[in-house]
Amino acid sequence: MFFEPAGPGTYRATPATAGPWSAEAQHGGPPSALAARAMELHEPDEGMRLGRVAVDILRPVPVGTVTLRTRVLRPGRRVTLLESVMESGGQEVLVARGWRIARSRTPVIEPDAAPPDIPATAWVPYFGGSGHLGGYLSAVEWRFVSGGFDSPGPAVAWGRPLVPLVPGESLSPMSRALLLADSGSGISMALDPAKFLFINVDLTVALHRDPQGEWVLLDSTTMIGGGGTGLAETRLSDRSGVVGTCAQTLIVASL
Repeated sequence: MFFEPAGPGTYRATPATAGPWSAEAQHGGPPSALAARAMELHEPDEGMRLGRVAVDILRPVPVGTVTLRTRVLRPGRRVTLLESVMESGGQEVLVARGWRIARSRTPVIEPDAAPPDIPATAWVPYFGGSGHLGGYLSAVEWRFVSGGFDSPGPAVAWGRPLVPLVPGESLSPMSRALLLADSGSGISMALDPAKFLFINVDLTVALHRDPQGEWVLLDSTTMIGGGGTGLAETRLSDRSGVVGTCAQTLIVASL
C-alpha cells in the first residue's frame, strides 16, 4: 500500500511512495491521489463527479506522516469547487483543488482512434542508471508501446498500480489517473537524470469521462525551454479510448 491510516485525516506514507530522486521524498502521484480521495469523500454527492484536479506541490512531500484538511470553496448545483491541503511536520506541502461537475445525459464526442494493445512484456525499473528504484517505481507496472525510461523523448505506455492507495479500498478513477499521470514527465523525460534535475511543481488532470479498468495509457511529451522551465503534456486513455489530459510544469536544472 502507499498509505496507512493513522487517525482522522492522518496517514503514514509507506516506502512505496518514495520517488526516484530520493528515498526520503514522495513521488507526486501518491499524495495527489490521496488528496483527490479526500475531496471525493468530503460531503459526497452521487449526482456529481470530480472532473478536474489541479495540484500544486509546495515543497517535497516527505515519506512520513501527512494530514489532510478539506473544504468546499464554492458550493453549487451544477459545479462545486473543493480544496484539500496536505501538511507534514507543521508545514503545508501540497494543495489540491478539484471541480465537481453535475452528471447529466450528453452526447459522447471524443477521438475514435482505438488505443494500442497492452504489450505482454513489463518494464524493469530503471531511472537513467541512478535514482531510487525501490519505491514508486517498483509499486507501478509499466508496459511501453513506444519510447521508454532508457530512451529519452516522447513515450506511450500503459500503467497500473500494484498496491492499493490505502488498505481495503479500490482506487477511484480520478485517484488512479493522478497516481499514474504524474509519471508523464518521467516516461517522456528529455534529459539525462544523471546530469539534470527535472521535477514537476504542479499536476493538472482533467477527465471528460472516468477511465474504466486498472490500466491507464499515457501518451506523453516533454518540452524544455532554455530558461530552466519545462512542460510535460500527456493524453490519458483507457482500453476504450481517450479519457482526458494531464499537464505538468517542470523546474529544470543541471546537477
